[in-house]
Amino acid sequence: MAYAVHFAGAVLACWLTAQVLARATWTWRAPRVAIVCWQAVGLALGLSAMGLPMALGLTAYDRPTGGALLALADDLAHGTLPAGVTAVHLGLVGVGFGIGAVLLGTTVRSVHSTVRAQRRHRDLLTLVARRDPAIPGALVLDHPGAAAYCLPGVRPRVVVSAGTLSLLDRAELAAVLAHERAHAQERHDLVLLPFTALRRALPWFRWVGAAHERVALLVEMRADDKARALHAEAPLAGALRRFAAAGHRITPAGTLGLGDRDIDVRVQRLLVADRPPRLLGAAALAVTTTLAALPISLFLS
Repeated sequence: MAYAVHFAGAVLACWLTAQVLARATWTWRAPRVAIVCWQAVGLALGLSAMGLPMALGLTAYDRPTGGALLALADDLAHGTLPAGVTAVHLGLVGVGFGIGAVLLGTTVRSVHSTVRAQRRHRDLLTLVARRDPAIPGALVLDHPGAAAYCLPGVRPRVVVSAGTLSLLDRAELAAVLAHERAHAQERHDLVLLPFTALRRALPWFRWVGAAHERVALLVEMRADDKARALHAEAPLAGALRRFAAAGHRITPAGTLGLGDRDIDVRVQRLLVADRPPRLLGAAALAVTTTLAALPISLFLS
């Protein structure tokens, strides 16, 4: 029972940590650190959601979950289950494996649907997009709406629309392209993937959906920081303002777009030169890493 309490405590700790991270503003000054913290919380939640019913079903073995699972498998193979193990206990173990299967299945489905959408859009771009010598490394889409996005993958594409070219000046356009290239270089699509899967697998946890939204915003802020490092804050802030004022913005499925999330917050953040909170970020990393290490250690023991 003690191991079940540990998993239950980890689930509660994940919820509390997520509440703190969701309300914290220091994360805006250190988005890369905050993303790692969210990833640790997501990993801890997934493992703890699996481990809690398993640990309840394995109380008769009185050992960490990983070792208890091996012992159960050996007993099942030899038909020598302990007296305290009933069909209910085996059912709880099955529930844990079922949660793991759901997590794995939703991850696979998320990957499949995203890759399929990206492939369709990549095929479409070969037909309708063009290269412009004035914009090296990007594709131009002849559309009047405001669009600037990264199509991630093994061969990522940065796409801007004709409407964007008429909307932005040269410095703003360079900052926007740097923002989208940052998405491609740091594979932000893969950063978001586990949270998309968790949101689909655990829809009854409302805060899991909120975590996905928060991480998506932090991903945009991280790309903003990369662009600001190359082109200063003013051009990117100006581009974001123009995108906010644009009536029709385009971000196809499976892509990461410039103007997707909380533009006003991002503009204000760019114009305030706050230093990253190193001590607070290190403390948050220590807490979330410990949180993820607890269920991992129970499964590996």
